[in-house]
Amino acid sequence: MSILFMFLVLFVLLIIGVPVAVSLGIASILFILFEGMPSIVVLHTMVNGVNSFTLIAIPFFILAGHLMNTGGITNRIFAFARSLVGWLPGGLGHVNVGASVIFAGMSGAAVADAGGLGNVEIKAMKDAGYDTDFSVGITAASSTIGPIIPPSLPLVIYGVIADTSIGQLFAAGLIPGLLMAFSLMVMVSWFAKIRNYPKDDKFRLSVLWISFKRAVLPLMTPVIIVGGISTGIFTPTEAAVAAVAYSIFLGLCVYKTLSFNNILRVSQETIETTASILMIVATSTIFAWILTANQFATFFAEHLLSFTDNKVLILLIITLLVLIIGCFMETIAAITILVPVLLPVAIEIGIDPVHFGIILILNLMLGLLTPPVGMVLYVLAKVSDTPFERCVIATAPFLVPLVTVLLLLTFIPAFSMWLPTLIYR
Repeated sequence: MSILFMFLVLFVLLIIGVPVAVSLGIASILFILFEGMPSIVVLHTMVNGVNSFTLIAIPFFILAGHLMNTGGITNRIFAFARSLVGWLPGGLGHVNVGASVIFAGMSGAAVADAGGLGNVEIKAMKDAGYDTDFSVGITAASSTIGPIIPPSLPLVIYGVIADTSIGQLFAAGLIPGLLMAFSLMVMVSWFAKIRNYPKDDKFRLSVLWISFKRAVLPLMTPVIIVGGISTGIFTPTEAAVAAVAYSIFLGLCVYKTLSFNNILRVSQETIETTASILMIVATSTIFAWILTANQFATFFAEHLLSFTDNKVLILLIITLLVLIIGCFMETIAAITILVPVLLPVAIEIGIDPVHFGIILILNLMLGLLTPPVGMVLYVLAKVSDTPFERCVIATAPFLVPLVTVLLLLTFIPAFSMWLPTLIYR
């Protein structure tokens, strides 16, 4: 009964608009007081929840993304993507997706993609005559590629909680991220055909070469990060530090687009973002610890497996459950709470923790595109000066290819497991 009361308090607080971290903390503390447990448990659990070397990667990946945005790197990436795929029908829609794939290898966060590239992409598409709805919809959908292709902040959080190799998770995300990009480009082609969207420009090898030369150094960022991790040169945390150092080197020494004032400002923004993330991690750790201590995961697993032992049906139930929770809960909080509950069930039916991590994160990325939480939608509503409700409607068609990819990844493990098996196993 106490567990049900805790969930009820949490959902009521979320519905009335209380911040996620505060909601999780209040619900957990009320449970502890109700059960007569010592209050010091709260402090110890929160500290242990964030006391992880791997979590140090989070502020550095965030800072690297901010530095790339501030240093004008996003414009170079967009120009390169434009020369590469802009000649296709619906050219700027394809450019939007391609730029997100490239930027995904630098930031690892959907909101950073939407806020950084989104401003450039939506303005360019509007100037070229594309509908605002289409521009906002494809920008929102393509931003979800960021947390799947390495480096990925949600995969770092998942790896810490699930005690799973971050390197394997990063390798597992590459092919799924490219599948997402391909599916969205198919959708763009369909829209271009029925709405007669123009090609951006003719393909010119000389223009491609020029834009590539301008973007080649930023394009080395994902090579440094992923290559360093996969070859064992870096741990994920060290790779994040290397990404920041490389970003500062490009901005200060090569392009001279960064100043020390810029670096100070983005560092302050990084501190604020990191503090909010770690607060969510800390309070959700209390919540997850309560669930684990009361054997809620075992209870859930036993009842689900008693209902059916069909692997396909169980995966569909888990997928539906995560999709629903993702609509109401911030990604990091959802990961921290869901992993201790769902991972034992996944392992019981033979799902590899690395494969399950990709399924879980992609599920939760769809939550960024759905109300009422939908953080990407709120960012793009501000960037594009479009009402939130209109952003929701504009993004809805692009959920079709993303859900299709989710189902493919869920039921064909090779898409996510081939690369980590090749490199690590």
